[in-house]
Amino acid sequence: MEVGNCKQEMLQKKKNAVLVDGVILNGPIMDSKAGEKFVEEACKIIMEEVIQKADDVTEKVCEWRAPETLKQILDLEMRDTGESHQKLLQLCRDVIQYSVKTSHPRFFNQLYAGIDYYSLAARFITEALNPSVYTYEVSPVFLLVEEAVIKKMIEFIGWEEGDGIFNPGGSVSNMYAMNLARYRFCPEIKEKGLSGLPRLVLFTSEECHYSMKKAASFLGIGTENVYFIKTDERGKMIPEELEKQVQRARKEGSAPFLVCATAGTTVLGAFDPLDKIADICEKHGLWLHVDASWGGSALISRKHCRLLHGIHRADSVAWNPHKMLLAGIQCCALLVKDNSGLLKNCYSAKAAYLFQQDKFYDVSYDTGDKSIQCSRRPDAFKFWLMWKALGTTGLEERVNRALALARYLVEEIKKREGFQLLLEPEYANVCFWYIPPSLRKMEDGPEFWQKLHQVAPIIKERMMKKGSMMLGYQPHRGKVNFFRQVVISPQVSREDMDFLLDEIELLAKDL
Repeated sequence: MEVGNCKQEMLQKKKNAVLVDGVILNGPIMDSKAGEKFVEEACKIIMEEVIQKADDVTEKVCEWRAPETLKQILDLEMRDTGESHQKLLQLCRDVIQYSVKTSHPRFFNQLYAGIDYYSLAARFITEALNPSVYTYEVSPVFLLVEEAVIKKMIEFIGWEEGDGIFNPGGSVSNMYAMNLARYRFCPEIKEKGLSGLPRLVLFTSEECHYSMKKAASFLGIGTENVYFIKTDERGKMIPEELEKQVQRARKEGSAPFLVCATAGTTVLGAFDPLDKIADICEKHGLWLHVDASWGGSALISRKHCRLLHGIHRADSVAWNPHKMLLAGIQCCALLVKDNSGLLKNCYSAKAAYLFQQDKFYDVSYDTGDKSIQCSRRPDAFKFWLMWKALGTTGLEERVNRALALARYLVEEIKKREGFQLLLEPEYANVCFWYIPPSLRKMEDGPEFWQKLHQVAPIIKERMMKKGSMMLGYQPHRGKVNFFRQVVISPQVSREDMDFLLDEIELLAKDL
């Protein structure tokens, strides 16, 4: 009976068909039932293969395959006709299998790791709703959420008021800050451009994130006009050197406009002395931006917020909750002390088709014109839902535990033969060498360091091909390759710290 009814409906649709350019316009062309079934089955795979295995240390961190091999496994070719749902579901399984499991307790490779279930659920919601955060009319909930989160982050910085916007990455936040500082210095640049401007100069430390150079290049300031200030043995900017370079720039006839300090450098985890740097900025009338993309989350901890002492004196701050706090990539805010509309004045284009001033609601909630983007993801929502779930106390516990685990690892490194710290860490970055048995009796000299330089890459290759863990390494400022271990995930335990050292010894026993 049902089959007969379906045939009858089909015949009726054909009979009443409306054609334009040979295309039938009656009814939808998408099979919603089949689509819903596919989503349901794909979500089951995600639950079984990603979420339920997230904290299982017996699973591999990665299933390494060479690029050419992986191309064949994944069948990357896109064809004229679509694939079956069964084939697509198998592709989903393959993508999961051969991707790096960043939620694994033994993924230590980057400045993000782990899984937060509340943030993940928030991402599912926003992906399903597919919003764009520019006007209240299309994104009412997410604009209010962003406003609430920015207000709370501003409180932790120590400002009485402020402004802000969520961006796709700390690099973009740093670029926003650089452009905002330049706009404050010479507002006419927005309309008149670079012609006729003096030589603008900015200052940042030798240990700054590479995004500062990229931003200077992108904004037309030029990388030669970025003065890199010397740092001490811990990687902190030396204020006396900053003072010298500001004076030098003025003597050269340049126009200094910005100092970028770092709170939590990428490799060493160093925190610049913000109070002393702020004194110099006030003396010379310079905008102070603090790149706290990595270290900003220490503000949540009453025990460790001292690392950012003086941050309240900054004009702008970049802070990435997707790092230490696990809000999920990407979740990055630029926070600005000015609340007079500087951010909007700098970036607004007043697009009439979006930001009409005669709408029926309060258009001050149409905050999208503060961004250089048009379409913008609701990244604050995942941080908000996670914060609601855990409370400030729960977020603070994450920071405190991560730093306590880093401290534990440092003490274990000191006890073990063959392991050597670069320096005592003040944050979650633990930097060390592993010296294999064959090198332990060698004299300290060029040959020793040349041989040691080759050790970390070999161990890294072996751990990835085995899939046991992932740990980053790099050379840095004249030092040969060393490991940088970063503790973030709340799934990480003391046992994982012990495993890390045991596994390095095991992988390098024949070196």
